[in-house]
Amino acid sequence: MTEELFDIVTEEDIVTHQAPRSVAHTEGLWHRGVHVLLFDDSGRMLVQQRSRTRVHAPLALDCSVSEHVRAGETYLQAAVRGLREELDIEGVELSPLLKFKMNYGPNDNEISVIYRSILDRQTIRFDPEEVERVDFFSPAQLQERLSAEPHAFSYWFMQILLWHFGQPSALQPLAIFTK
Repeated sequence: MTEELFDIVTEEDIVTHQAPRSVAHTEGLWHRGVHVLLFDDSGRMLVQQRSRTRVHAPLALDCSVSEHVRAGETYLQAAVRGLREELDIEGVELSPLLKFKMNYGPNDNEISVIYRSILDRQTIRFDPEEVERVDFFSPAQLQERLSAEPHAFSYWFMQILLWHFGQPSALQPLAIFTK
């Protein structure tokens, strides 16, 4: 399998060149990511538990979808691809919420966009290579779990939730679209 190629960007999100994933993560190069927050009509968020085979944050709770943006791909294209690859979902309307930069961990510097959508209750067929399981949580359930078990969440999802709940987080906003 060929290693993913990323657009390498400045902290202002200007593409300078491309590099393989391993180089971006080894050298701490800024690259792009997307996160999708899916909600049901009751306002509950679809949360995935990352597969136990994932290199980063195995079995951690994560956004509905989290993806790297591949070289030449737009943020929206990556979000749509992630929905299809991770959850077998197509045709949902995505609204951008926030563009931010953040250090996701050692040598992992990303500029990311968070998208939001309402999901009709449908059968979700997730990829077991990517996702261990999915569940829906109310905002109160997420806040309670975040307070009681912060270690159960991926670092980036914890920061996104803190921002979502209006609390201080490590996200450095670059553009706020709507909330």
